[in-house]
Amino acid sequence: MTSMSSLFSFTSPAVKRLLGWKQGDEEEKWAEKAVDALVKKLKKKKGAMEDLEKALSCPGQTSKCVTIPRSLDGRLQVSHRKGLPHVIYCRVWRWPDLQSHHELKPLEVCEYPFGSKQKEVCINPYHYKRVESPVLPPVLVPRHSEFNPQHSLLVQFRNLTHNEPHMPLNATFPESFQQPHSGGGSSSGGGVSGEEVEAVLFPSRPTLRIPRPQPAAVLIQTLRPARGPPVHSSSQLTPHPPPTCPPTSSWARRASPWRRSSPLVAPNMPRGDVQPVEYEEPSHWCSIVYYELNNRVGEAYHASSTSVLVDGFTDPSNNKNRFCLGLLSNVNRNSTIENTRRHIGKVYAECLSDTSIFVQSRNCNYHHGFHPTTVCKIPSGCSLKIFNNQEFAQLLAQSVNHGFEAVYELTKMCTIRMSFVKGWGAEYHRQDVTSTPCWIEVHLHGPLQWLDKVLTQMGSPLNPISSVS
Repeated sequence: MTSMSSLFSFTSPAVKRLLGWKQGDEEEKWAEKAVDALVKKLKKKKGAMEDLEKALSCPGQTSKCVTIPRSLDGRLQVSHRKGLPHVIYCRVWRWPDLQSHHELKPLEVCEYPFGSKQKEVCINPYHYKRVESPVLPPVLVPRHSEFNPQHSLLVQFRNLTHNEPHMPLNATFPESFQQPHSGGGSSSGGGVSGEEVEAVLFPSRPTLRIPRPQPAAVLIQTLRPARGPPVHSSSQLTPHPPPTCPPTSSWARRASPWRRSSPLVAPNMPRGDVQPVEYEEPSHWCSIVYYELNNRVGEAYHASSTSVLVDGFTDPSNNKNRFCLGLLSNVNRNSTIENTRRHIGKVYAECLSDTSIFVQSRNCNYHHGFHPTTVCKIPSGCSLKIFNNQEFAQLLAQSVNHGFEAVYELTKMCTIRMSFVKGWGAEYHRQDVTSTPCWIEVHLHGPLQWLDKVLTQMGSPLNPISSVS
């Protein structure tokens, strides 16, 4: 069997030569298939193979564009995985940990960069440079809390809860959205250009997408967070009111840009005996639970792969990259649910479905100045970032200075709800997400674990609780 297997796994000399420049030792088979697919395309163009080999062998010298035809959705499929071609080959030959096109910027010498929307796209890895993302600094939590209860934000949080509307408000992208500030992630409408849509979740930017190939949603984790300088936070407050940094309850205020690489020290806060609490990437970065109306259907799906496809099909294989809703049975399923399941569509978050998706993300709402429970409609062909880890880290650092309840309130940001096809809220006859036929709930493990460690370090809340509170 071994000899037969090796007979059919022949690797061409051209592929072997190009694999000689491969970076990293992970996913050997995938890299080989990616290079093999590229060789087949380049052999149709005179001189293309030579140009690529020259670029790889002489990275310090000027090289020509090495192009392949742009597909309809801009992506390239390699072994049941789709990705943007320039990202794939930059990952193979330069940066094995590269995950998103948002981390790449073309050089001026490149005539066919991916973003130019030309019929050809350059995959020369040395025609792109990497854009580094801000790191997530640890949060410094006091070992012994001396927080003044008078400065607690609990009252503000309670008022916010009491003032919440009976049903969520609604917003439609892009009409309801102002142009994002320079410090936040971009949110842009767009056609089916093939740009990978960010609905950023976590660690340093997992993204929620929903793919071109048939009914599906894709959760994608990008960029593992690096350890950065500490965020200095202390709950040893002066007798004066808390500093005028935006508290977590100030949802109507636009988030300010945060690109600090130096320690973030809250004003008028003496540095006490503090314990750094760092973000750590969990083995499963999120879990996805599927619901039909108010019924949970099937078991939770735990995502370990950086790319997870959520679709309505029935693949029975134990594929760690795919969560098939079509496999899940429900004795209470009615015709409305069945019809909705058929229309889930090829949703990216950039929504490439023929129908809209509806997302409730408190992190996204904070960024855009909406009420926390607002439900955002993402029409076909639009994209929206729904979790910004940098703003979350900033809010966490600030919340430590306002007490246990302020930090605990951030747990609500770590759950994202998304309904397929049918919306809910003030503008719909469905008042709650549990009234929609098909929806998923995404729990972000990294942020939740980070909050848990911070809360554990802070100890119990100082506000007393009773049987009537």
